[in-house]
Amino acid sequence: MVYAVGVMSGTSLDGIDVALVDISGKDEMTKVNLLEFSTLPFKETTLQKIREALSLEKSDVEKICSLNVELGELFAQAVLNVCKKAGINSEDVAFVGSHGQTLFHIPVERKPFVASTLQIGDPAVICERIKTTVVSNFRERDMAVGGQGAPIVPYSEYVLYQKKGVTRLLQNIGGIGNVTVLPKSGKLADMIAFDTGPGNVIMNELCVHFFNQEYDENGFYAAQGTVDQALLDELMAHPYIKKPYPKTTGREDFGKQFTASLLEKWTLTPQDFLATATMFTAKSIAFAIRPFIHGQTELIIGGGGSYNPTLLSMIKRELPEVSVLIQEEIGFSSEAKEAISMAVLANQTIQHSIGNVPSATGAKRAVPLGSITYY
Repeated sequence: MVYAVGVMSGTSLDGIDVALVDISGKDEMTKVNLLEFSTLPFKETTLQKIREALSLEKSDVEKICSLNVELGELFAQAVLNVCKKAGINSEDVAFVGSHGQTLFHIPVERKPFVASTLQIGDPAVICERIKTTVVSNFRERDMAVGGQGAPIVPYSEYVLYQKKGVTRLLQNIGGIGNVTVLPKSGKLADMIAFDTGPGNVIMNELCVHFFNQEYDENGFYAAQGTVDQALLDELMAHPYIKKPYPKTTGREDFGKQFTASLLEKWTLTPQDFLATATMFTAKSIAFAIRPFIHGQTELIIGGGGSYNPTLLSMIKRELPEVSVLIQEEIGFSSEAKEAISMAVLANQTIQHSIGNVPSATGAKRAVPLGSITYY
């Protein structure tokens, strides 16, 4: 048994997800068993620091420099927590795969800025606290060979979810939505993956603004509202929605600044705003995946959005011809999915094996991902 831990902190800013797994093999022969999962929520003070670091108006290099180490300590604590919960010694963990907290992502050059990405959460701190090897900075290598550095999870999805004879669409709904198309052929070269648009990010920003809550639990507020068709039409006209893949997006397109512009322009009740933003996520997902629906097709939803019944019902109404499932219905964990992916990618890197999918990211070739900090 080889213990490994995957650590994920996404654009939703809802905490640090940590998956302890038993992992063996590599490439198509990889076997993964989830042993324990936990989420370490961010304290409000930490959330404020992250939000300031994400803000073009409030961020500076001093804040980012300090936050890099502070998050490294928190990631390490989250790993220690999951090991304690599982009853194992953290020093028995063979390696940790840490995605880090994305502060900015520029998938393609937009002068004067070059294509680049920045995730923080010092791997050296994790390495010292856990006393094991850490793999981090997964996106950078893909971008070095011409890829967009995202989506980051398709290789792990290929390993864990492919089902010959059935088209499987794996839709993650975190802060941003992303889909991986696993074709009936089961061939890696035939895979497609891209960001569909906003996931929870606009909904979350609206909840903070209106209710001082981090998210719309169970879609409660959205369920009370009515979709404003004019606003929805404007949202669906966003240039990203019809942009061809490979493509990636983030808070740069749909985060706090974007939400603030909507609040300035539109006068709606909080509930109607939430209902419309929720429908925007549902409709943008349906628009993105409809071209890939062929014959028997399963849409398998993971991430925080899979626990929002209002959002799920909207997606089902938009896609009546598709079997819509959540991760738990096929024996996986929606919460743990991305953290498990980090463990799979780290396992590939340690064994000098590829971790990206060029057909998904636009990279010139398949390469191992990540930088290794040895203990």
